[in-house]
Amino acid sequence: MPNEMPLSAETMKNFLYASTATVSMQMLKRGFRNSAVTGVRPLNPKSARLVGPAYTLRYIPGREDLDKPPMPGDPPSAQRAAIEETPAGHVLVIGTEGNTRSGTLGDILALRLKVRGVAGVLSDGAMRDTPVIGRFDFPVFCAAAAAPPSMNHLHPVEVQAPVGICGVPVYPGDVIVADEDGAIVVPRHIADEVARDSFEQERLEKFVAIRVRQGRAIPGTYPPNDETKAAYQAWLKAGEPAGG
Repeated sequence: MPNEMPLSAETMKNFLYASTATVSMQMLKRGFRNSAVTGVRPLNPKSARLVGPAYTLRYIPGREDLDKPPMPGDPPSAQRAAIEETPAGHVLVIGTEGNTRSGTLGDILALRLKVRGVAGVLSDGAMRDTPVIGRFDFPVFCAAAAAPPSMNHLHPVEVQAPVGICGVPVYPGDVIVADEDGAIVVPRHIADEVARDSFEQERLEKFVAIRVRQGRAIPGTYPPNDETKAAYQAWLKAGEPAGG
């Protein structure tokens, strides 16, 4: 299955070089207008760069006879499965139907994910212990903070099923690319080309920014005309000098 293909080191490097703004433009060029997850923010802005395949966890609204304070002898749950089974390098994507009344994770579970090598977390719900998680060198994106535990209002039902995050569909294996602007969801089968073209767009825009700082007008510079494209190629051959 295409969604099970691991990401190459080059694709990872290309996505990490590009901003989500650039990746969103590449998605638009391919006809994808609903790929940007807005309304989520990183708990630690200094740890906001996130790239990895999605491993999903889905919650539904909780019910009092099913969702009670945890006990050591509780049977396995989808939440605990996600904590222990999300592969290293993947992004745990938690869908809550936008329920922010309870936190889906607290500092202990987030720390467990970090120690296991999970790339980060993306959720349309809330997190608990946000002052602590916000000090982790671990990207956690969410919509809100909430003190109550998840079982106050939520019930974990399954892992590795499609989820909706702020109106954007996420399928297991889709690539999540996130920074301080939010997150972009890229279907796995186009991820390599989107990453490649995002890298090239980012590099071109670096050159365009140099030209604008030099006083060049926007027409002909952005988008670049043939003259600007030729100057860009010369700049690449020169080793991308900072002064243009």
